[in-house]
Amino acid sequence: MDCPDCESETVTFAVPDDFREYVPGDETAVALCTHCLALHPAPEVATDSKVDFTAVSPDFPTNEAAVPMALAIGLLDSLAVYRSEVEALLERVERGGVDPLLVLDRLAADPDLDPQVDLGRRRRQLESVRE
Repeated sequence: MDCPDCESETVTFAVPDDFREYVPGDETAVALCTHCLALHPAPEVATDSKVDFTAVSPDFPTNEAAVPMALAIGLLDSLAVYRSEVEALLERVERGGVDPLLVLDRLAADPDLDPQVDLGRRRRQLESVRE
């Protein structure tokens, strides 16, 4: 699936049951753009398929923190609406042993990415609300 916003490739993954409450709508699969980092509904994918989040960036988590990080990034464009969801997802990223703010810093500095959202600004906003 290509991104409907920028036509770049996407990383498509099934949304695990314990993360469905954080996804707008009733989506069971979503796609994260490897260029603009937009999150879009996707066709069904196998829940046991291995997803390569390094297609987004080599700095993207690859362990159990990958899915909550991808979902959180996808919700950052509406931080005012999804603040509690983003905070809960970032806590899950931290429980996976990854610093989500450091990931945002690295993604913001990645020259191959052109995020729809100003990641540096959102990172500062997240840092202030998490204090």
